[in-house]
Amino acid sequence: MSSFAALILFFSFGFVLQMSHGIEVNVTKDDKLCLYANLLLNFSVSYSTVDNKSEMAVFELPANAASDDSKCDAKNSTLKLKFGEGHSWTVTFSLNEKNYQADLVTFIYNLSDSTFFPNSSSNETVTVTKKPEITNVGLDTCYSCKSKDMMQVEKVNMTLWNMLVQAFVINGSKSENITSCAADNPTTPAAPTTTPVTSTTSAAPVTNTTSTSPPPTSTPTPTLPTPNIGNYSLGSGENTTACLLANFGLQIGFTQQKYQEANFNPSGVNASGFCGGNSSELLLVSEEITVKLTFVADAKKFRLHALNVTVNTSSGLFVEGNSNLSLWEAAVGSSYMCNKEQNYTINSLLSIYTFNLHVQPFEVKKGLFSTAEDCLGDAESFLVPIAVGIALLVLILIVLLAYFIGRKRNMATGYESF
Repeated sequence: MSSFAALILFFSFGFVLQMSHGIEVNVTKDDKLCLYANLLLNFSVSYSTVDNKSEMAVFELPANAASDDSKCDAKNSTLKLKFGEGHSWTVTFSLNEKNYQADLVTFIYNLSDSTFFPNSSSNETVTVTKKPEITNVGLDTCYSCKSKDMMQVEKVNMTLWNMLVQAFVINGSKSENITSCAADNPTTPAAPTTTPVTSTTSAAPVTNTTSTSPPPTSTPTPTLPTPNIGNYSLGSGENTTACLLANFGLQIGFTQQKYQEANFNPSGVNASGFCGGNSSELLLVSEEITVKLTFVADAKKFRLHALNVTVNTSSGLFVEGNSNLSLWEAAVGSSYMCNKEQNYTINSLLSIYTFNLHVQPFEVKKGLFSTAEDCLGDAESFLVPIAVGIALLVLILIVLLAYFIGRKRNMATGYESF
């Protein structure tokens, strides 16, 4: 499936997955199995509350979700799972000669359901759709993807894993043949130069290619050239000035079997997202890397709250993030600036390097950055003149103290001579 780095709120997307129990679905036609599915699915949805705050609802697909509306035809199949008060998650499949594919994922959620969206300010029922990349699946095979697949669209993040689906079952019996997703395909290790060691024990299957590799003991110094600076902006509507501004160069360090680095190329990037009173989001999608930045604000300060990164590598998709950050903090109505190269450890598998960073996610006026608050790195340049000033002040105090002591002694000597 496709992975895009779009909310986040999270995350967290990168967000922390809750424990899911999974769901198994058997759809029949004429008393014969025609569609089989077994999967784990979590949702993350950003919404507004009645007190004008931005919240994130994180919940799993219930194991008892109803599949009554799922159906199978000769050329088309539909997996539809309904739960709660008006929520549903649907995948449609189509058959093309000897292969089948997934055409569309549709998620419908009801913001008036207080079980999933407490204190929601809206009663709206929202529909989001995404085209997955499940293609060329053999007719008599099951599509399998154990790795996490994060699908992000608008304010919704859907994370799917441990998926096993056969959309067109032949002769009423699920196939034992497997078509695996790219993320599950292991890379072939380099041949050893020393005496080879043979083993009769098979390797255990990897269920999450982005979290099983050991994290680096420390963040290595980047070896790539400095990335180009990208200038990004969002408007609150058509023909309006910008409501979010961001300029920076970005380098990503990540561990997927081994530590790797990649520069984010701003050329041809598709920038999208939204601006809100308490939450704003910037989604940057390039050919190989997707980055989602989620900012939150209270009455006085804003900060980067969540960062999610997806990298399309030769080893499959790398998807990681953190939805509990407190970076790039500045007063609401101002901007945050950090001209120096800065390194941030997002989690054990992901770090970022920023260059010439300047962001303002709230209260942008006339499409221009407001007065900037410098990062601590830039503030270090003021330490030398401050230290010199303090030293001069101490020297002046010493001179004055010596003067008064000397004057007092002279006066005492004068009295004695008189």
